[in-house]
Amino acid sequence: MSGNWTEAGPCAKPLPYPFYVDIVTKRYFDGVDNKNLAQILNCFTEDAVLTEVTSNTVHRGRDEGVAAMFRKLFADFSDIWHGNFVITADPQANAVNAQFTVLITPNGGSELRYENANRFYLKDRLFHRVYVYMSGDNLLKKGDI
Repeated sequence: MSGNWTEAGPCAKPLPYPFYVDIVTKRYFDGVDNKNLAQILNCFTEDAVLTEVTSNTVHRGRDEGVAAMFRKLFADFSDIWHGNFVITADPQANAVNAQFTVLITPNGGSELRYENANRFYLKDRLFHRVYVYMSGDNLLKKGDI
């Protein structure tokens, strides 16, 4: 299956709607808000790619680019919260969209509010391609590995 994978391609295996809600809100964003890197990385395939679309910043590989991005995010911000989720799943494409509010506080700074949207494509029940659309400046900078 891995050799033929494409976004929304024929290898997509539909999952129940509650699975998509759970992986996005209870596993992934809960891990981000609690700065639990292992919990976050357990949501991704090894060769996952996360793209912050509004600045065209690409993070390749779960244990390389994605992990480094989150380590930098956690180091740069004291508090992170995601909520007010609107989840729309597309089981036939094995994809899920999430719209949400982000409240994030830079170290020594004032809280920022973002209204963001993500599109997640899954492979083997994990995030394989993630597209992040931010309402403000890119907070998902490349980190040092």
